[in-house]
Amino acid sequence: MLDSISTVGVIDKSVAILEALSKGPRSLSDLVDETGLARPTIHRLAVALESHGLVGRDGDGRFRLGRRLILWGSGTGLAETLVDAAAEVLAALSSATGESAQLFIRDGASRVCIAAFDRPTGLRDTVPVGAVLSLQAGSGAKALMAWASEGESSASAAELAQVRRRGWAESVAEREAGVASVSAPVFDGPGVVVAAVGVSGPIDRFGASPGKRFGSAVREAARKLEVAAGLEGNSERKKG
Repeated sequence: MLDSISTVGVIDKSVAILEALSKGPRSLSDLVDETGLARPTIHRLAVALESHGLVGRDGDGRFRLGRRLILWGSGTGLAETLVDAAAEVLAALSSATGESAQLFIRDGASRVCIAAFDRPTGLRDTVPVGAVLSLQAGSGAKALMAWASEGESSASAAELAQVRRRGWAESVAEREAGVASVSAPVFDGPGVVVAAVGVSGPIDRFGASPGKRFGSAVREAARKLEVAAGLEGNSERKKG
């Protein structure tokens, strides 16, 4: 429900909408229920926010946090470069694997999904753009942390060394029960990881060792993204 904290009503209402969307994509009806605002008001403000890039839509037409808002939050022009370059790469990765694909960047002690391409049909694990996830679990977290000089990871030193050797990370039911994923680091110079690209989906499809199926594909996608974004890449990748 709306809890105004200023004297400018339209700002309070807009913030209420963005707060609801920070938890994930929402339909118009969902936003009405969560904010307590009238349906016409929600629609008018959400469409206005969408025109400024602060709100977007997912593949099902639901409202979500917009690219512009996410890029503002990243505080770096590199994130925008990565998002621009990622659309074709993620679509190709999803097509090659048949699974949903995502791109994450690190934000302090968390990771943020800045681009995604959903599996078009069937059961899928959707990570919405703007989702903030832990660096303590999941293949994306391990791909981001394996080369990090600071920050804590729940993965063991041996596991992170293995990620550095093979160039990809896998997880099975770490971040969420029933979900598996495989991710690879995106480099901008030797040992400098700026993002993680990967695929995620149900364990029933991925199996107990998803890296064997998708490791090469996500690693190749990471290299393609480095080229598309004009990054230096990982030709001299630091070994574990």
